[in-house]
Amino acid sequence: MAQRNRMTIRDVAAAAGVSIQTVSRVLNNRPDVAPETLVRVQDVIKATGYAPNMLARSLIQGRSHVLGVVAYGLEYFGPSRVLTAIERQAAQMGYGITLNLILEPETGDVDHILDVLLARQVDGIIWAIPEVGDNRAWSRTKGSELPVPIMLVGGMAGRPHLPSIGIDNDAIGCLATEHLLAGGAAKVGIITGPLSWWEAQQRLRGWRMTLEKHGLEPADSLIVEGDWTVTSGELGLYRLLERCPGISAVFASNDQMALGVLHAAHRLELRVPQELSVVGVDNMAEASHFWPPLTTVDQPLADAGGRAVEEIDRLIARTRQARRPQDSAPEMTLLMPELIVRQSSRLAVPIELTAFDGMKQATASLD
Repeated sequence: MAQRNRMTIRDVAAAAGVSIQTVSRVLNNRPDVAPETLVRVQDVIKATGYAPNMLARSLIQGRSHVLGVVAYGLEYFGPSRVLTAIERQAAQMGYGITLNLILEPETGDVDHILDVLLARQVDGIIWAIPEVGDNRAWSRTKGSELPVPIMLVGGMAGRPHLPSIGIDNDAIGCLATEHLLAGGAAKVGIITGPLSWWEAQQRLRGWRMTLEKHGLEPADSLIVEGDWTVTSGELGLYRLLERCPGISAVFASNDQMALGVLHAAHRLELRVPQELSVVGVDNMAEASHFWPPLTTVDQPLADAGGRAVEEIDRLIARTRQARRPQDSAPEMTLLMPELIVRQSSRLAVPIELTAFDGMKQATASLD
């Protein structure tokens, strides 16, 4: 079939022997199209290279099918995984995205960012910037005034003022510390992320709560602040050992810092896990190839990104039905992490594989 310039929906309908309305139903993924008709129209679209005029389509439907996504920190494992999941889920649901990357999470230029997104006629906004300091103060007032819904992804200090989805970082700290104590550690140190980050604060809180629950003091000498990098993990172990030579376990608040801890332990000729147990956070793909393979707390980052798109789609539908999502209390969803046990930490008891055949542990899995 000869391809024409500026193929129209009328041309597609004529070539497929159907009405313009039928072609429109196919383009909009409507279920009320006979299977053989659907295939015929799709074949014509592929053969001609027809693409609908998205501007005209958005004007007719009163929506752009575009989501605004505001993000920071793609050099970090967590934010990059969340953004990848957002983009994948948006494509599956028929949305394009317009991405605004900011240089610093403490940005105060929120008005400009929101104005730019609204000028682009986005249907909704996903705000995927980690909570650092008071950088979400704007959500207390501005969020409810916007003509499109906003979904927050990531840290939430207190009850959010907008619909939010995040991961239970208290639980991350608790899972890691409980595991290290169960392995016989008498002193468990922690290398935190930057303590201006909400996630770092909550993981530290989970560590404190767990030690106190077991009657142990969360002494300041057991705490070193890192910055998520490998180097800060290495230096963190040196500082912990200088302050507390008897330390026997370290909870590093991400896998990259845990790698630094393993490197420092090797240089100091400390045997892992016999003399020093190590747990990280993230379950990055390389973690199982560290030496020894790293015990870590897996965050459901892909779930958080995917569900953020599903929720913003639901909020968009409610807004279009003249039921503003802000009329009711904002929904907050917390996803639960999972402990992944590998060889960098001591186990509480020897595991007989046959004894666990067909059983799944509630909070831990063994790679």
